[in-house]
Amino acid sequence: MSKETTIVEVRGMPKCGRFWKTPKTKFSSINKTKGLKLSYERKQKLREDIKKTRELSRSLINERNAENEARKERRRENIKRRAENQKKSEVVQLIKNPAKIKRMRKKALRQIEKRDTLNMK
Repeated sequence: MSKETTIVEVRGMPKCGRFWKTPKTKFSSINKTKGLKLSYERKQKLREDIKKTRELSRSLINERNAENEARKERRRENIKRRAENQKKSEVVQLIKNPAKIKRMRKKALRQIEKRDTLNMK
């Protein structure tokens, strides 16, 4: 019959007089357990799974970026086409007599735009 005996360090009364306080130990002195050891095959499987998920997420991000880029390009083309159509549908009247500008009202003057007359038909 062997009984486990623990050696208790005999300590005197603390200097501060607080007998209920326990002696403090360093954090590094705490016993640390070794982590779970995985087998090589399990590690490889985990690595492969992580690789697959990363590739999948990358491909999803690339698809989303491509869709966004296509949407932006389509929008740019629509804006360009709309501007061209607006220019085609404009009714333009050339002012050949500059004295007419001086006789115009303010509202009419605000609507005047200077354009290149060489491209006019």
